[in-house]
Amino acid sequence: MFSTKRINLRKVEKCHAENYHKWRNDMDVMVSTNLSLDLNTMDDTRSFVENVLMSSTSSKSYIIVDREDEIPVGITSLINIDSKNRNAEAIIDIGEKEYWGKGYGSEAFSLLLNYAFQELNLHRVSLKVFSFNEKAINLYKKLGFNEEGISRQSLFRNGQWNDIIHMGILKEEYDNKN
Repeated sequence: MFSTKRINLRKVEKCHAENYHKWRNDMDVMVSTNLSLDLNTMDDTRSFVENVLMSSTSSKSYIIVDREDEIPVGITSLINIDSKNRNAEAIIDIGEKEYWGKGYGSEAFSLLLNYAFQELNLHRVSLKVFSFNEKAINLYKKLGFNEEGISRQSLFRNGQWNDIIHMGILKEEYDNKN
């Protein structure tokens, strides 16, 4: 369930802190996914991995691992899980740049959505994407997400204001697509 021919999703563990630290301090990685571009110390990252990624009761986080060479290439999570209303927000970062544009994000997100809808029995999964991140927007649409709204000019990047697009997919839409 947590693997394809090319990747495995593994529960985040303390040993992943170094990989995650490298990714969250790489501006090329974070510029298109993170609101805050603040640099983090290794202690900050370890604390975040242990206290948020590993211990949160309202999120589930997974390291994306290339099966062939066992290299962690990114992370994907369901956050703000609301079991009562059966909703969650999905996020993904492919941290290893040589894996960009090769379908790893699509495979990982497909696994995460399958888990969200089939195992957790969620009704809705949402996400936020920056308006300049056209590749991600196209991926999310391909996976069945619909645009639900826009936070206009709420992100300042590269000297200009950008929108944040809110997207979502319902279990029924996911089931019909798969």
